[in-house]
Amino acid sequence: MAVRPYWKGYLKLSLVTCPVQMMPATSESEKVRFHTLNRETQNRVVSHYVDSVTGKEVKDEDEVKGYQRGENEYIMLEDEELENVALDSTKTIDISTFTPRDSVEWIWLDTPYYLSPNDPVGQEAFSVIRDAMEAQDMVGISRLVISRRERAVMLEPRGKGIVLWTLRYGDEVRDEDTYFAGIDEDETADSEMMPLVQQLIKKQTQHWDPKMVIDPVQDRLLDIIATKKKALKKPARAKPSEPAKSTPSNVINIMDALKKSVAAETRSSK
Repeated sequence: MAVRPYWKGYLKLSLVTCPVQMMPATSESEKVRFHTLNRETQNRVVSHYVDSVTGKEVKDEDEVKGYQRGENEYIMLEDEELENVALDSTKTIDISTFTPRDSVEWIWLDTPYYLSPNDPVGQEAFSVIRDAMEAQDMVGISRLVISRRERAVMLEPRGKGIVLWTLRYGDEVRDEDTYFAGIDEDETADSEMMPLVQQLIKKQTQHWDPKMVIDPVQDRLLDIIATKKKALKKPARAKPSEPAKSTPSNVINIMDALKKSVAAETRSSK
């Protein structure tokens, strides 16, 4: 099934402009989702907005956005007023800055989107912008309004297209030094342990495969659902309970653990 574009607009670099479309690079539609039901009737439970004071349900036409200015004091903004503050970046990705790709650390990257030409006429301009960034190992920095909020975005050439990353705001990124402060800088790796750890890394190195990040909880949920489907057709048999596994209480020396790990890896590779 074709995915509808999440956003349509224009990619602009100086006087070069081309129509583009943006699609989400990730999806959560395959996740197991649940509805809340009434246990007695098995009917779906629906939610409604209610007035926090009167307890009465609020109709859709009576809902309005409010900015809190004090306790129980709000400034109301109508939809028309919110639409009137739309910026140029609502429909145009104007690349104003370029920066080396390796200068943008991973922690600033938020949500990825695929950016592609939206018209055959604009493919040449799109390709020129993409290939020029690729040749110089650069990424473009711009701004784009998403869900009525302007976001800084990074444009990274990728194959035939461009990946657009929304970037986190400055106040969203925490200083790593705050969390790593307790780690002793003078603590050096044990010269005898290092080769063992490096040997383990080498033996356990594999090429990247999407199967490395499968969701075991999702698989178990699907198994439970499948089992319950079968139970609706035939009586379920009680499964014999398995004896609980005892939790080891001994503390293993890290050097011994590493040696055993390397030995186990060596045996399994033969």
